[in-house]
Amino acid sequence: MQRVSLLLTVLNLGILAVTMSQRTAPVSADSTPPVLKGRGLEIVDPTGKLRASITVIPAGPARRSDGSLSDQSGKIYPESVVFRLIRPDGRPSVKIATSEQGSGIDLSGGVDPTYLVLNADGGDTTITLTDKDKKQRVISVR
Repeated sequence: MQRVSLLLTVLNLGILAVTMSQRTAPVSADSTPPVLKGRGLEIVDPTGKLRASITVIPAGPARRSDGSLSDQSGKIYPESVVFRLIRPDGRPSVKIATSEQGSGIDLSGGVDPTYLVLNADGGDTTITLTDKDKKQRVISVR
């Protein structure tokens, strides 16, 4: 039994020595991969909270982040790509979206509901300004 234990110990030490002596190629940040591909991108802060995202949203009715319908009209929206920058409190404050219909930029202020929304939808363009008292001004070009 002692010989078997000694043999296994020597064998393990040999494997350890070979493993430690092998050189591995260093990881280099100097090389840039030609393309980064994925279905989405999420950036989190040091605490793990989501702070930015790029998402491809499939065609269908508008939904909230929990999956529930946000618009009961049943309108079907085309597939779109959305880029969001998210405040520390979890609210998106910058949103840029594009689809076959058009594109838009939503900027929100620190006090809800202050918003600036630029929209190019189909053949219509609008700028919507909303202040903290919910007063709106819409500039529309048709």
